[in-house]
Amino acid sequence: MMSGFEISSVPVILPTLEASIGADAVAQQWIADGYTVAVASVLMATGSLADRFGRRRAFVVATVLFTAATLFCGLVTAPGPLIAARVLQGIGGGAMLTTLVAVLAHAFPAGRPRTVAFGFWGVVFGAGLGFGPILGGLISSAFGWQWVFLVNVPVGVVTVVLILAAVRESRDTGSARVDVPGVISLSVAVAACAFGVTEGVAGGLSASALAAFGLSAIAAAVFVAVERWSAHPMVDFGIFGHRDFSGALLGSAGMNFAFWPAIVYLPAYLQAGRGYSVAGAGLLLLGYTLPTLLLPPIAERLAVRYGARRTIPAGLATIAAGLFLVCAGGVVVDAPAVLLAGFAVAGIGLGLTNTPVTNTITGSVSADRAGMASGLDMSARMVSLAVNIAVMGVLFNAAPSPTDGLARFTLYGGVAAVFFAVASAVVFRRPTRAIAGAGQAADVRVPCASVADGAAAAPSDA
Repeated sequence: MMSGFEISSVPVILPTLEASIGADAVAQQWIADGYTVAVASVLMATGSLADRFGRRRAFVVATVLFTAATLFCGLVTAPGPLIAARVLQGIGGGAMLTTLVAVLAHAFPAGRPRTVAFGFWGVVFGAGLGFGPILGGLISSAFGWQWVFLVNVPVGVVTVVLILAAVRESRDTGSARVDVPGVISLSVAVAACAFGVTEGVAGGLSASALAAFGLSAIAAAVFVAVERWSAHPMVDFGIFGHRDFSGALLGSAGMNFAFWPAIVYLPAYLQAGRGYSVAGAGLLLLGYTLPTLLLPPIAERLAVRYGARRTIPAGLATIAAGLFLVCAGGVVVDAPAVLLAGFAVAGIGLGLTNTPVTNTITGSVSADRAGMASGLDMSARMVSLAVNIAVMGVLFNAAPSPTDGLARFTLYGGVAAVFFAVASAVVFRRPTRAIAGAGQAADVRVPCASVADGAAAAPSDA
């Protein structure tokens, strides 16, 4: 819950940070994006580190780092230190996410007990995301923006105590060594791309932005080369030959291209463009997030009846319809009721898409590749989220008014959702190619191999 809360609660307080600590538009983007960039960067390493050195130990270290960084976030008085603290918080949060799932998978036997455990985890994580805006708004209004961070400190301390008291240590002594070149090259590619996009807010295609994009392209090429030649790659690219896996992965990226990045800038629009308070903006955003918690059971039944090949593109199209409706309600007809209806429709689309995506990704590959598949799903979500927080920030902050900014980033998100809906539908219809080495055990990276046993039961909302 702490990790999900830190993604969705912080955007509500971003407008406040300009007056309180002098955070300009670029700083606000990095305060929001530094966390998700860091999470995306560590996902591919922490699973295998936990396998080798102990899952409980890794979980404790991750939680301590997250808690300490969260305390620092609440104590700083300048944008630079807050951005640095958010990056450290993201490193801890990403490591917590993968090690927690690994601990649960090893603590509960396969079958119903593990399914129930992962289902409960999915609900708690989703609640952190879904109620983050309203809780963040209420906490900030009552106690100050610092307490949006500080409220998690005692929770983190209690979590560490509970881990030490109740979680048994487990490790895989035969696990392969960490693919260090792959981890480094992927992390550099993601961080440099996000930095390049964010730099566009201040200076467009400046020298630093172009250099960042160039570095990202080089690092991405190095990553592909390293993975193709490595004896123990994090990613076996042959897995993309399976149409259900690739189609669902496009759905995973599409959700986080369109839906979740918008929540970073909707509070700024509601406060600056419509005059709502911090708490009022958070309350309105329940219309955006609450359907994501209520729809998964319905989505699962629809996927069983109609198949993920229909429900995933339909869900993405519904997200697009919702974002277009938000744009209409805020810009075209200036009607708050239409705006709220758009929030609800977009949330319904996310709720319809998320569970079929998770179930299809982990269920469309063999058991020895399921951990790799779920790791790619997590990475697709977080990389898409990190990059598009920056892209939507460029569109919103460069606009002449909050209303124009709303029009730009909702239209962008809606068009992106349509694109991914069409792309996933096309990929779902293509023939599945034979996957080389399908009978060989994959070197699972993130999360650990055991994570896949429960991943289908746990709807990750990020």
